[in-house]
Amino acid sequence: MSRMSEAMTMDPAASARRAPLKAAIIGMGKVGHTRARVIAERDDVVLVAAADVNTSAAAAYPGIRFETDFRGIVTDPEIDVVFVATTNKVAPDVVCLALQHGKHVFCEKPPGRSVADIERICAAEAANPGCKLQFGFNHRYHYAVLEAKSMVDSGVFGKILWARGVYGKMGGTDFENIWRSNPEEAGGGILLDQGIHMLDLFTHFMGDFSDIQSIVQTMHWDIPLEDNAFALLKTPANQVAMLHSSATQWRHKFNLELCLEEGYITLTGILSSTRSYGDETLVFARKDLDGRTGKPGNPQEEQMFFDKDHSWELEVAAFMDAVTKDQPVKWGNSADALRAMKLVFGIYGVGR
Repeated sequence: MSRMSEAMTMDPAASARRAPLKAAIIGMGKVGHTRARVIAERDDVVLVAAADVNTSAAAAYPGIRFETDFRGIVTDPEIDVVFVATTNKVAPDVVCLALQHGKHVFCEKPPGRSVADIERICAAEAANPGCKLQFGFNHRYHYAVLEAKSMVDSGVFGKILWARGVYGKMGGTDFENIWRSNPEEAGGGILLDQGIHMLDLFTHFMGDFSDIQSIVQTMHWDIPLEDNAFALLKTPANQVAMLHSSATQWRHKFNLELCLEEGYITLTGILSSTRSYGDETLVFARKDLDGRTGKPGNPQEEQMFFDKDHSWELEVAAFMDAVTKDQPVKWGNSADALRAMKLVFGIYGVGR
């Protein structure tokens, strides 16, 4: 049946149920603009309002309501869904207020400046069980990560023995002056800002960690937050994960290695808007103890290359499915966010 034919056969009540939900974005920086682009591509949600302290952001969105204070928008009964893309300091207040006013909420990571922030959010979520809440851990939706997760879950290589992750960037010429280097706004340095993605992937593949050892330092940049974090994590099943999160990599780098009982999986590069982390590649191989390839210790590898990043679209699609179909949030839910934040601050606590 065509969409027009379907519409003609609908009763008015059914048509109303299918009307796009009205969304607002709080925080119209780079990520806010990305969420606006994704929303514009969908037919189940429409952007009707936005808030940002920078009024110049309004020029890109003619025809929608724009305010400098988020409160009026978040409490408006006409708004159904709120996307939160603010600084870490502001995000918990926006999320809690939105939940308290019956909004479904999608919030970027990290969900605040402390574990207490996410615990406050979790309390607001529990008090408003009809609202869906999801956090922006979009790395789970990159194609290389999706393929690796499928392989691990299939058991084709057995269980994971250990993981090793490196996520680093160079910082940039203005790195010392941005809000992410201000403890009042950010709450943490490179580990909380970027390394949290790798920690989330560790838990995505391996579950909870019960033991943490770490070194957290400011090695180069003149900032009151860490620019490097080194962590060694262990699960109750004695699986081990190693992390290096760095703002002194000088070359953007993403690398995640998973060593399993019968083989290994390596993810190199992660697609971004700048493509500065290189090509997104998945390499995997089965262990070859007998040297059947004639080169012991150098098994035959298979490679997969990915040249499209649809993680932002897939993530919002999953959130909107949870909202419109009244399903639980599968990935990036409050339990995932709390787990990641506890790891971050566990690393801080051991290292300081």
